[in-house]
Amino acid sequence: MVRLGLAAIFAAGLTLPARPERIAVSPNDAAQDIIDLAADGDTVVFKPGEHRGPIRVTRRLTVEGENGAVLVGPGKGSVVTISAPGAIVRGLTVRGSGRDLEKMDSGIFIEKKALGAVAENNRVEGNLYGIYIHGAPEAIVRHNVIIGIQAGRMNEAGNGVSVWDAPGAKVLNNSFRYGRDGIFSIASRKNVFSGNRFRDLRFAVHYMYTNDGEVTDNVSIGNTVGYAIMYSHRLTIRGNTSESDRDRGFLFNFANGSQISGNAVVGRILSAERWARAGQHDAEAREHGLPAEHEPTLAAGDRVGPEKCVFIYNTNKNRFRENWFEGCEIGIHFTGGSEGNEMVGNAFIRNQNQVKYVGTRFLEWSKDGRGNYWSDNPAFDLDGDGIGDGAYRPNDLVDRVLWTAPQAKVLMNSPAVQVIRWAQAQFPALLPGGVVDSRPLMAPPRRPQPAAGGRP
Repeated sequence: MVRLGLAAIFAAGLTLPARPERIAVSPNDAAQDIIDLAADGDTVVFKPGEHRGPIRVTRRLTVEGENGAVLVGPGKGSVVTISAPGAIVRGLTVRGSGRDLEKMDSGIFIEKKALGAVAENNRVEGNLYGIYIHGAPEAIVRHNVIIGIQAGRMNEAGNGVSVWDAPGAKVLNNSFRYGRDGIFSIASRKNVFSGNRFRDLRFAVHYMYTNDGEVTDNVSIGNTVGYAIMYSHRLTIRGNTSESDRDRGFLFNFANGSQISGNAVVGRILSAERWARAGQHDAEAREHGLPAEHEPTLAAGDRVGPEKCVFIYNTNKNRFRENWFEGCEIGIHFTGGSEGNEMVGNAFIRNQNQVKYVGTRFLEWSKDGRGNYWSDNPAFDLDGDGIGDGAYRPNDLVDRVLWTAPQAKVLMNSPAVQVIRWAQAQFPALLPGGVVDSRPLMAPPRRPQPAAGGRP
C-alpha cells in the first residue's frame, strides 16, 4: 500500500520536500559556486584550511566553518556579504577586506534585506569594519572575536560592529579589540548591546541618534572613552563597567529620558600584584591565540583611570541610580544646561574632585529622604538612620576660583583660603550655586560587579 501511495504521488507530478543537506567545501573548491547551488535550509561547511573569498549568501543557508577554516578576501570590498533573511554565518576566521571607508568594506556585511540574519562564533580580524549591520532589522551578532586594524591612525580605521538603521538588531557577548569604536550605532532604534568586552579602542560603545535601546552588562577596559551616548533618548544603561578608560567612563551629550543604573567607573593605581597578574593573563591569552591584554608602556605604580568618570552636557531628565564612580580626577562634570536629572543612591569614591558643576543654580541631589554616598564627607549620624545629619556640598567658592584660574593652586594652603572656607561653612548663604546633597548616605551602596564572561 505504501508503494502504491508513493507511485500515486509521483504520477501526479509531485515531489516530497528535500531534506536539508550538509555540503562540504574544501580549500581548493570554488566556494561561491557551491553556495549558489545550495538550497534554502542547507548548511555549507568550510573544511579546515585557507579559502578564497569573497562570498555572497543569497539564500537562507547556514555557512559554517570547521575548526581551522579561514576565509580570506582579496583586499577589496567585503569578505562575506549576507543578503538573505535568516541566513547564518558562523565558525569562520574572516580576513582580507578592502580599506575603503565610504564603501564600508567589512569582514561580514549584512545587507538591509537580510532580516534576522545571524553572525556568530566567528573570528573577524584585520578588516576595515569587522561586522556591518546595514539596515537589517533584527539581525544578531553574537559570540564573535573582532580584532580591528592596529596600524595607522585610529580614526581612519573602521568599527568593530557598525549598526545603521537596523531596528531590533542585537550585539551580544562579543570581544572587541583595536580599530576605531567597538560598537557604533547611528539612526537606529530598539537595539540591544549586551555582554560585550572592549579594549584598546576610541569609544567602546558609541550611540548616535539611536533611541529606545539597551546598553547592559558590557565591560570597557583601557579605551579612550567607555560609553559615549549622544543625541539618543529613552535608553536603559545598566550594569556596565568602565575600568581604566583614559578620558571618560561615560559621556552624555543631548541624551534625555534614560535610566542609568548599576554601572561602575573605576580608575586604578597599577599595583605590582596587579601588574604581575596582567602578565599571567597575557601568557594565557597567547596560548589560546588571543591578543595580550596589558599595555606594555605602563609600569607598576602608574595611574590608570579616567579624567572624568562621567561628563554630562545638555542632558536632561535622566535617572542616575546606584552607580559607582571611583578613582577619577573628576567624579561628575556637569554642565551645559542639563536639567531635571535625578541623582540618588550613587557612590562617589576617592575622586580628586567629586563634582564639577559649571553653573549658578542650586541642584538638589537627593530624593524621598535619600541622597548619595561621598567618601570625603566627614558627616555625623547621631540618630543612626544611615543618613548624614548635615547637607554635603562637593564644591565651594574656592573650587570655582580654581576652575577659572588654575594657577591659584599655589594659594591653597594660605591662611586667606582657609578663612574663606571657614566663613562658608559658618554662613552657607555665602556659598555659590551648585550641587547640594541634603540627605547624604553614611555608607556606600553595594558596588556593581561586571557580568559573567571575564575580560576582553
